Amino acid sequence: MPMKLTKFAFASLTILFLVAPLIAILPLAFTSSVILTYPIPSWSLRWFEELFFADAWRRAIVNSLIIGTGTTLLATVLGTAASLGLRNRLTFFRGTIRTLFLLPMVVPAVVLGVGMQVLLAGFGLTNSYAGVIIAHTVVAVPFVVVSVTGALAGIDERVELAAQSLGATPTTVFRRVTLPLAMPGVASGAVLAFATSLDEVVLTLFVAGPNQRTLARQMFSSIRENISPAIAAAAFLFIAATIIIFSGTEKKNQCHHSLANFSSARSSASRIGTLSITTIFDTMSGWSNAIRKAT
Repeated sequence: MPMKLTKFAFASLTILFLVAPLIAILPLAFTSSVILTYPIPSWSLRWFEELFFADAWRRAIVNSLIIGTGTTLLATVLGTAASLGLRNRLTFFRGTIRTLFLLPMVVPAVVLGVGMQVLLAGFGLTNSYAGVIIAHTVVAVPFVVVSVTGALAGIDERVELAAQSLGATPTTVFRRVTLPLAMPGVASGAVLAFATSLDEVVLTLFVAGPNQRTLARQMFSSIRENISPAIAAAAFLFIAATIIIFSGTEKKNQCHHSLANFSSARSSASRIGTLSITTIFDTMSGWSNAIRKAT
């Protein structure tokens, strides 16, 4: 019992340590004051109204949705394809290649931003939506690779071999067997890619122009110019959207696992039923042979 209490206390303190900054800033999204300060004089939604009606904030939200959607689609496709390629045991230097895919997660953002600016300038893609989407995709792909690789590792290859033995083409096996089984990992990777794009500031500062100002960059600029409670309102929307998206993804994954467990149980029950029926027929056949010999 003391060990359980100790674990519970340690987990509670860890959670409090992680969410304490959020608890401190989020209530200020509903203040009527023009500065971030406690105590809150009165409650108001004026800063949420500014987010949706002020031109700079509204344009930043729209840009974030456009860039985030493009990044999610591109990173999910590339990350899933990379995970499928790394799944092949015949791939040479598979460990080294996997490490290269994960490099954007550990390389300093400033170094990556300078390199992306130089590279995109050579193709004339700086200050464009395409350039920002490509830059965000570079840092989002590793999350998709990690998520999808974990999902593919849990797939029994005998299921795919069984589909091939029944005449399914490789495309059909991927579309009807592999992709549905890996879909929880693909969905989780897509959500992580979208969240990474929404939160990215440094790369946006290097490759984006005035027309590609995202919500994260707008928050960064507002902090430098004027600390406004609109930043707290934007943070509240960030966190609420992240919780909703991750909750939906987790619920979908749970439904997928429940269906998989149900199918496995039904298959086991079918095998048990088949064995029971076979045993009954074998017993009846033995009895009839014994009666035939006795007569």
